[in-house]
Amino acid sequence: MSTTVQVQAPVVLKHLWFFSDGDTTRVKTYRVGGKGLKTVRLSASVKVTGDARGWGAVRLVGPVGKISKRASFAVDCAGRRWGGRDVWNAVSTSATQVATPPGQGGGSTQNLVGKATIVFERTTAMKCPLTFKIHGSFEGLPAGAQVVQYRLVGTEEWKTVNVPADHGAVFTAVLETLNWDSETGKTSMQVEIRQPNGLRSNALYYFECSSPSDKKETFGVAAEKIKLTAAGGPLVELVADAYLDAVKAVSGAEAALVSRQPFRTDLNAGPVTYEEVAGTQPDGLHVDVEAMTGAQLKKLLAYKNPSGWVLTPSASLRYTVEGGAVTEITLNGAPVTDTQVIKIAANYILMGGWQGFPQWEGNSVSHSGPDDRGALASYLVKNSPVKAPKGDRVTIR
Repeated sequence: MSTTVQVQAPVVLKHLWFFSDGDTTRVKTYRVGGKGLKTVRLSASVKVTGDARGWGAVRLVGPVGKISKRASFAVDCAGRRWGGRDVWNAVSTSATQVATPPGQGGGSTQNLVGKATIVFERTTAMKCPLTFKIHGSFEGLPAGAQVVQYRLVGTEEWKTVNVPADHGAVFTAVLETLNWDSETGKTSMQVEIRQPNGLRSNALYYFECSSPSDKKETFGVAAEKIKLTAAGGPLVELVADAYLDAVKAVSGAEAALVSRQPFRTDLNAGPVTYEEVAGTQPDGLHVDVEAMTGAQLKKLLAYKNPSGWVLTPSASLRYTVEGGAVTEITLNGAPVTDTQVIKIAANYILMGGWQGFPQWEGNSVSHSGPDDRGALASYLVKNSPVKAPKGDRVTIR
């Protein structure tokens, strides 16, 4: 008897067969070479003594734990009446790589999606348990209506998105609504597209329901040492960029602001561990968005912090403070007017008047962002290797 399994190569496939009489084979290992979607046939030979009926199934041990459907069999020896005996033994198993048939299992026979991107939208106020949506964007689709199949990495079920003929350059849809709690034990999400090249989206992280069991687990690479200065500097600029990247697609945020207060140390060059992510963002605060006028923003940025800190902006915002007032400020290179309304991301504690700065005067726009650690980890993985920002977005005269 045999079954087939599709895997993303290269991968080490571990499996065993088990049977209705309680018999099991040893765990077998098969290395699948090449790249992309591959089909492997898993087979088992059974030695029968007399009449026998039963079933067999495959249990995948790695890289994920899955169980196949049962394959039934029956052997009736000629001239004998079935007496209900159930006697057999599995004598051999094998695994061979075979050609992946076009369209097997309903998947696309061509690479429909050129790029897949997912973003996070929290729909509950609590850190955990929480409900959140995953928005997916597909780029590079051929002209005309398309059917895209996807699944969350680590799950078995393929789901379908019907893309209309007028999809444009980028098609976006809500792919999943998920509920996590402390029992879920999950920290990341990623989407796999069902097509020959096995395309995967960026990975998103959320650490307020669980954290990696291995604190040395890495999240991207810092191409160089990213320094923390007395006022904030490159490291705080990096975190501001991560905040904005995490929420702009859903909330329309245009800039982000971060206080230097909770930061303790530089981010060293090389792989970034969870310990370093948590050390950079020790409080685990959600990223929210408020809207304020240019005049309100200038007042906030001009605040003289007794410790000499400034509010560090994302790359989209630059400003100059001179004589206790903001004398220059630009958003994406254009001057900010007093009446202009700008959506700004930050953690909710900073907005509430903590971390060394006064309470914001703006209006709430969104409470949909991830936790700050998750935002930083997602940004590091997405943009790895990450270079240090220049640390020049604020000028003090």
